[in-house]
Amino acid sequence: MLEEVNTALERQDYQTAAKLLKPLIKKSPDDPWVHLYVAKLQEVSGKRQEAEKIYRQLLKVTINNKILSQARQGLQRLEDAEKAERKQAIAEATAEPTNAEQGILVLEPTNINSEQRTLAAKEFAKIMQIDPYSARLVLPSRAWRVYRIGKIGEMQFYGKQLQQAGISCFWLKLSHIQNIQVYQVKYFSQSSKNPHVVCTSNNNQMGSLSFSWSEVTAKVMGLLPIFEEVVDLNVRGKLERKTQTQDYAHFCDLHLPERRSILRIYDSGYDFQQGLEISPNATQNTMRINWNNLISWINENTTNTQVWSEFQPFGEGVLDQTETLNKIPANIQIYRKEKSNWDSAFHLYSGIIFTRNDESK
Repeated sequence: MLEEVNTALERQDYQTAAKLLKPLIKKSPDDPWVHLYVAKLQEVSGKRQEAEKIYRQLLKVTINNKILSQARQGLQRLEDAEKAERKQAIAEATAEPTNAEQGILVLEPTNINSEQRTLAAKEFAKIMQIDPYSARLVLPSRAWRVYRIGKIGEMQFYGKQLQQAGISCFWLKLSHIQNIQVYQVKYFSQSSKNPHVVCTSNNNQMGSLSFSWSEVTAKVMGLLPIFEEVVDLNVRGKLERKTQTQDYAHFCDLHLPERRSILRIYDSGYDFQQGLEISPNATQNTMRINWNNLISWINENTTNTQVWSEFQPFGEGVLDQTETLNKIPANIQIYRKEKSNWDSAFHLYSGIIFTRNDESK
């Protein structure tokens, strides 16, 4: 009977094969050959998950080399079919010119227990075609993680699959971040419901801008490391040059989505001796005191505005993604001897917040 089943499968007479298998399943429920042929029928019927489960179970319980070989071949066919379908689906998802633009896929932090994390990692690994151990390390627990860059249609394709599996994520076009106008605030010159700032544009043109505090939809806070070369003794007692973090620059972004603009303020770039006397005795205070007074004043005028301050873990997670950060204009005017990915990382973080808030309206 088993040979007849095999013959029917080989000539693709699946109806006959199913008919012949039916009594065998009842008569010999533990026969690995029966299970193998059931898996093959499930495979050709499009029930791939059921077929995969049987093939994998056979690899665990049988020692018959022929069955083991065919089970492995079955798993390979399932994998090849899935890859082919995925490739076709991505091609269709990126066919439209607007879906071919560069975009990023961002994973959101999840507050789940160890068991739930293991299950989520398995789903993530299956969707993204990586091993479960690596998937567990990738899933963030503290802050957003930029996971992949590519065509926005492809990012959407993966993102929807992840969301269906219960994994929080989102995707957005890089152009939405690249096109944000950033103004570097030099100082506030007037204070009212419509404050006035003196600032420089992306191309370093000096100008001024009036806005309303009610326009500010987000405040993004962050610290950017300031590096300096120092001479120190190494383990052998010899002098060597090192690049070390000597200080941090304090940044505050005010988002004005109606103008597609960000007002960017940072401690050493703000002239506390010009414009409004926001920090009393500015000339005698330390930079930190002046900065704290400025932020307190801004907070008093934006009490209902959401504050975003998780830049540090976000920056650490994206710092080595040079391909992504190279596409992000830093719009940071800190003097540096060498380019730092921290600058682009901050603008990416602020830009993601800006774009997400704007798209959620």
